[in-house]
Amino acid sequence: MKKTLMVAALSGVFVTAAHAQSSVTLYGLIDAGITYTNNQRVSATQHGANVAMTSGSVNGSRWGLRGAEDLGGGLKAIFTLENGFGINDGTLKQNSRMFGRQAFVGLSSDQFGAVTLGRQYDSVVDYVAPLALTGTQYGGTQFAHPFDNDNLNNSFRINNSAKYQSANYGGFKFGALYGFSNQAAGFANNRAYSAGASYNWGGLNLAAAYMQLNANGSTSAAAAFNSGGAVSGDNTFFAQRQQTWGAGANYAFGPATVGLVYSQTNLHGLAGISQAASGISGGIGLPSNSAQFQNFEGNARYALTPALSIAAAYTYTRANLSSQHIHWNQVDLQTAYALSKRTDVYLQGVYQAANEDSIVPAYINGVGNASGNNKQVAVTAGLRHRF
Repeated sequence: MKKTLMVAALSGVFVTAAHAQSSVTLYGLIDAGITYTNNQRVSATQHGANVAMTSGSVNGSRWGLRGAEDLGGGLKAIFTLENGFGINDGTLKQNSRMFGRQAFVGLSSDQFGAVTLGRQYDSVVDYVAPLALTGTQYGGTQFAHPFDNDNLNNSFRINNSAKYQSANYGGFKFGALYGFSNQAAGFANNRAYSAGASYNWGGLNLAAAYMQLNANGSTSAAAAFNSGGAVSGDNTFFAQRQQTWGAGANYAFGPATVGLVYSQTNLHGLAGISQAASGISGGIGLPSNSAQFQNFEGNARYALTPALSIAAAYTYTRANLSSQHIHWNQVDLQTAYALSKRTDVYLQGVYQAANEDSIVPAYINGVGNASGNNKQVAVTAGLRHRF
């Protein structure tokens, strides 16, 4: 159960703010596991199997503070500060940021929605990701599409962002975000914007969203790249323009939920793929005028009992990358057993295969190193605790 605490009970640093807040909630999630991965690349000429302790194989380990002050008339001042960390070694995640997962403050109205400012999720993450298993507790990190090319696993967040999210109008919600470049005489240099909407009716859920990044780190124009802009330090791609859109639907009936998700990412002025996204030291250099990824995911989950669940997904990804046609097939399986409302154990496996003549190796998101060839398997046994 999340615990509502006065800020003074947490730290003297927050004592002054405590008197202005109605309440502050301390919350978190810890995900620790042991992962077996076959065929991990050590160098260009050496690779082998690995057994390693991992953090966040499903859901990234985090702790956070969430607060609200009632201003009257259905209006509230709100904030969230959320830290990401590795439970295996205690290090900061999200490029060593203190509150790298989320950090924002704003105003929320029961009637009109919320406006927030800070480091936040884009609309593709907010609306489409919950319909793909990588955006849920039923798959998460390792179930991401190749390179997390559509950001459904939130590999990056948007800095300097202003965001609007509507109230729920009979099951319909919508929102938009703009991430400022924060650069004089360079308004469009590393900026971002996105918009999305969702609709829920009974067991049916529908969602669609669009995101665009401009000049988000092309190494071919390193001198012009604004490192203090909307996306910095956790880029998936280094490109002059990235356009991502997606749509999905799922339907819940009884203990079962089935869903479909489609996403597409178009890249212009592509210079490469980052080390974090590719699992290769130094990343992958891919000078290309343009590139495109398309992802087709079918997923299902079923509650065998109130405590025991199973989930599965199949994703077919195809890409035009540096004038080569590449495709991936990925199969994901998970079973989880709840020991209590806050603690569960899980076992999951992922198999990914690219075509044999692919210019990029297979890489299951979050396992550390890419494969030494076009195939990779990862199996994780883990424990999650929420507070």
